[in-house]
Amino acid sequence: MEKFTVLKGLVAPMDRENVDTDAIIPKQFLKSIKRSGFGPNLFDEWRYLDAGEPGQDPASRRPNPDFVLNQPRYQGASVLLARSNFGCGSSREHAPWALAQYGFRALIAPSFADIFFNNCFKNGILPIVLPEAQVARLFDEVHAFPAYQLTVDLERQVVVKPDGTELPFEVQAFRKYCLLGGYDDIGLTLRYADKIRSYEAERIAAKPWLNHRLAG
Repeated sequence: MEKFTVLKGLVAPMDRENVDTDAIIPKQFLKSIKRSGFGPNLFDEWRYLDAGEPGQDPASRRPNPDFVLNQPRYQGASVLLARSNFGCGSSREHAPWALAQYGFRALIAPSFADIFFNNCFKNGILPIVLPEAQVARLFDEVHAFPAYQLTVDLERQVVVKPDGTELPFEVQAFRKYCLLGGYDDIGLTLRYADKIRSYEAERIAAKPWLNHRLAG
């Protein structure tokens, strides 16, 4: 998992409340057994005018010109600004996969659905909860100023606005540790790879019959 330390990025505004995971990545795309390739179908039903199915070439589709992510001023955004209860609905992990594979590294909202919130941390995305009034002000500024950027400093736990104003946020210490180090669940285990190998070697030496495998 990619480390998250300091991110300075363009902000895209998702000005809707209660955006659920089926809107983030519609159910038909969950058929894939891979963990990659979901970025082109992020917000698929809002992003395109035609119905989407797995395996389609995005270049052959009809983009919705009114959808925020299709507007030129928000191309390349890595910070998504959202309203309350973002990520509600089913618990599909494909939702943070799609967001990350599109290019978002940080999400800012007044609140997130619990399971989605947890899944973000496990997939290298930092979900930031800020007071509703601060989020509303950010929406106003993003709409008013093209190329609006924010700096997210995880170590200091602040969002820095273009004028230098700092908005502090809370993050649980263990989650912060994992993001700073780039550790997902597998990465956390692999920190102890040498100890695991040593234990396995000692176990086989003491009980060699455990190393036997059934033929066929």
